[in-house]
Amino acid sequence: MILSDLRMIEGKRSCVLGGVLGAFFLALSSLGAAQSCQMGEDIDPATRSALETTARRYFDLAARGDAASLRQNAIPSVAGDFAGIEAAVRDNQANLAGARPTVRPLFVLVADAAVPADHAEFYCGVFGAKGQTSGSAVFSLNQLPVGKYGVVILDVPSNAGAMTLGEILQQVGADWKLGGWFVKAAQTAGHDSAWFTAQARAFAAKGQMRNAWYYFLEARDLASPLPFMSTMVTDKLYDESHQIMPADLPGDKPLELAGSGKTYRIKAMFPYGVAGEINLVVKWETGDASNPAQSYADNQVVAKALVAKYPELRDGFAAIVARATEPSGRDYGTLLPMKEIK
Repeated sequence: MILSDLRMIEGKRSCVLGGVLGAFFLALSSLGAAQSCQMGEDIDPATRSALETTARRYFDLAARGDAASLRQNAIPSVAGDFAGIEAAVRDNQANLAGARPTVRPLFVLVADAAVPADHAEFYCGVFGAKGQTSGSAVFSLNQLPVGKYGVVILDVPSNAGAMTLGEILQQVGADWKLGGWFVKAAQTAGHDSAWFTAQARAFAAKGQMRNAWYYFLEARDLASPLPFMSTMVTDKLYDESHQIMPADLPGDKPLELAGSGKTYRIKAMFPYGVAGEINLVVKWETGDASNPAQSYADNQVVAKALVAKYPELRDGFAAIVARATEPSGRDYGTLLPMKEIK
């Protein structure tokens, strides 16, 4: 089983999670069955060396575009459904080739219960009275089979900007096999998490809570290389963002937006950086996106109605990317620069 693009932003970052880890998602929950975590120097030298050596070898294979060898070194469930990882390797090879990655402190997660935990949380490092500290991390996982897992995060300099590569390795006998592969940019539109955080706070100070929310969302995403990992930085960003969270965001219930005599149901909105600009993607529900002319016209109505309802978006985003989206996932997108939305 391969689950690609966990972040729900199509094409923004390559993010592939395979095999036994396919049901992971970020959701803090109560401690389930027995699990433990070691990190950094607490990991015995032999294991630490084996994990780093293996992770670097898998990185080199990806940098050469050798997806076939990566597949041979994957756990069976990943090797049997490898298309997502193969595509991610292909899409990122040019950025990985020739790079000299730096390995962050390692993590070893052990799930030793007799049955898989519905909710497993691994608390790694030292925690204080207010929660996480600068060196700690929490991994929140669902449906994790019994086993021993290594989490290796590599910082990768590239011509396209800083990137991170997260490799999830499962111990099989004396070997560490590939169980998940994440690669993502550490910047969006040329800006890192700290920049987005500063902009979010500036928007909040001006009372533009919607802009602030989406900039905090981007800051938190950029701050973590893995979707099921939280740190002191991401926890603080989460807390700060929820203090200014608008009440009418689309989520469990769509945001209903009136325009040109119709009601449009907005199912999701999120920031998307491209070519040095930060745009806002707006996905709305439609029964049929197959008519380009009709979808284009509706997308224009959605973008104009949204900006009319929330004028502050003009300050936060260079364009609205409206996507008429069918239940099947098929969609039709239209980019409308803010200066053309009257």
